[in-house]
Amino acid sequence: MKKNFLPIFLVFGIIVIIVVVFISMSNVQSMVVRIDGNIDKKPLEIKLNHYQDSDCGMVIDDIKYASQVISPKGVTWFFHDFSGLVNWVESKSFKDEAIIWVHAIDTNNWIDGKKAWYTRDEITPMESGFGAYTNKKDGLITFEQMRLYILRGETMINPAIKKQLLELKTK
Repeated sequence: MKKNFLPIFLVFGIIVIIVVVFISMSNVQSMVVRIDGNIDKKPLEIKLNHYQDSDCGMVIDDIKYASQVISPKGVTWFFHDFSGLVNWVESKSFKDEAIIWVHAIDTNNWIDGKKAWYTRDEITPMESGFGAYTNKKDGLITFEQMRLYILRGETMINPAIKKQLLELKTK
């Protein structure tokens, strides 16, 4: 008689495990990588720890170096470091028409990334070193200069560049 119930208990146990797994998965929030329908092409609010970098997949947990790229069709992608933004958008057919919003450190506002001013020696999530500012100060560079530094690998990730930039900062 015991042998007859063993297969039934085994099947029942497997079903219970599958149900528990599916219930636990339904409680997990899915991460946002892109949002469609941003026809106004305005910066969207980023809910920290709920949005994911469209280039590297890391969770955006700080707004300080965050950015957004909006395609001509109104699709918005999110980034937590400018190096990811530049490398990602470089391969897109709409790169010249893309609207880029960056979070400005000095005003705590979203500003046009192509008109922003950038530092090179910040401690950023992916160690690029670039921070965006609304107001121009000595030593800040343009978007195009920042873009070229990233594409050439001249960022804080490079130990020689990092040493050079930090030495300049202490002078």
